[in-house]
Amino acid sequence: MHADYVIVGAGSAGCAMAYRLAQAGRSVIVIEHGGSDWGPLINMPGALSYPMNMARYDWGYETEPEPHLGGRRLACPRGKVVGGSSSINGMIYVRGHARDFDHWRDQGANGWGYADVLPYFKRMEHWHDGGHGGDPAWRGTDGPLHVTRGQRVNPLVRAFVQAGVQAGYPETGDYNGHQQEGFGPYDMTVWQGRRWSAARAYLDPALKLPNCTLLRGLARRVVIEDGRATGVEISRKGRTEVIAARAEVILAASAINSPKLLMLSGIGPAAHLAEHGIPVVADRPGVGQNLQDHLELYIQMAASQPVSLYKYWNLFGKAWVGLQWLLARRGPGASNQFESAGFIRSRAGVDYPDIQYHFLPIAVRYDGQTAAEGHGFQAHVGPMRSVSRGAVSLRGADPGAAPKILFNYMSDESDWRDFRRCIRLTREIFSQDAFKPFVKHEIQPGEAVQSDDALDDFIRDHVESAYHPCGTCRMGRADDPGAVVDAQARVIGVQGLRVADSSVFPRITNGNLNAPSIMVGEKVSDHILGRDPLPPENAQPWIHPNWQSAQR
Repeated sequence: MHADYVIVGAGSAGCAMAYRLAQAGRSVIVIEHGGSDWGPLINMPGALSYPMNMARYDWGYETEPEPHLGGRRLACPRGKVVGGSSSINGMIYVRGHARDFDHWRDQGANGWGYADVLPYFKRMEHWHDGGHGGDPAWRGTDGPLHVTRGQRVNPLVRAFVQAGVQAGYPETGDYNGHQQEGFGPYDMTVWQGRRWSAARAYLDPALKLPNCTLLRGLARRVVIEDGRATGVEISRKGRTEVIAARAEVILAASAINSPKLLMLSGIGPAAHLAEHGIPVVADRPGVGQNLQDHLELYIQMAASQPVSLYKYWNLFGKAWVGLQWLLARRGPGASNQFESAGFIRSRAGVDYPDIQYHFLPIAVRYDGQTAAEGHGFQAHVGPMRSVSRGAVSLRGADPGAAPKILFNYMSDESDWRDFRRCIRLTREIFSQDAFKPFVKHEIQPGEAVQSDDALDDFIRDHVESAYHPCGTCRMGRADDPGAVVDAQARVIGVQGLRVADSSVFPRITNGNLNAPSIMVGEKVSDHILGRDPLPPENAQPWIHPNWQSAQR
């Protein structure tokens, strides 16, 4: 078993690279430990809470006890299925803010500024505005990844945007276009009522080509001979075998599994590898470090009218939603129900949004548990650019063992200040006239929770991961000791080996990470093929004219 390129991980970036490399005539083998993404629980957008809680589709990782969250262990789902996390995520499509990518460039990821990445976002997208306005000049219209918008028929969904405007924030017709800041409709990776994962968009067409193969197996380590990656050792059907790469090995196994594989292969902090008896091939102290994520809280309100999706939260309702979806790909099941977005700045002096809202017209948790009050709604809110950093490390040399994951959440005092601000700003939005017909009372945190100390207790007990891990194989200059890969995603100190997934992000981007992860796969595929990058586009994003002196 050999090919020009061996890609580990059929996730967001891996699928994109498989397609672009195979399309260019190279032979590709994609190694994926998870199984098929066929079935209604993955493909029905409204069922999104199921696959991320199923051992069949999820690696089932959890953090070490988080010291600043009272020792809680938080779930860290990663897709163990064809399509990777794009097959189990919430299908929300956010590119990130232009300034995020300019920051990458300024940190040493040359060629990854917004002007450089915008053409790749356009190349990957097939954007459908659905009659909701938007910025067509900023969007792509013939890429493999369908991006659509929900029907937005629920009155609560529209009330959220109206309330944001009443609170003094701008409205934006397209947060992925010229102006991220403000309130408006969400984009989602849904097409004709089905989840449109990276597997649908990229891997399915790649596998129709004669030079692309999908192989089921657990990657154990990268085989490195004389400083060059020559293949990947996998476990398959009870046997260990090596899949040989004539040109390169590419790790696209997630911000958790890519650094784990590098360390099992002898690339990482030398002392840590020695601790586990792993011979050191390249001492890269940055492998597994710089781990980042987004945390969020659900601010939940009880509704005074039966307008929420709770009316479907019973056996008959779920059967009706499922039937509509199975027969016609229509109804509530055809949307992820995250149909209104908000991106705001937490205070004056912040130049671009650092708080994100996901509005949901039901009061429910990710594990599918509804609030006891019945009808309600919620906003998921959290800061975008926490300074806290964690790490992924090995428990031992066994490739079958889960790695140690410690995000070190809320380890900086600024995190607490930012979260308290998030709660208070959200309460202000829910108190606007647009919500007057719908609000009964606050379920969570609850009206009694007002002081800084009371809010801190609530945050410590209730904050959840938004499931956006990244940063553990940071991209940077070759002479930067903390960098793991260079600006072409080549692992520093080893030949013939790249990493391309969310682990290469120098810093977390605004919003959900699926879109920038796919973009990384798109752009790195051009570097692998030795092509000139797409010509940069110098589009200037909207920045609030009074950002230095005004919060809105």
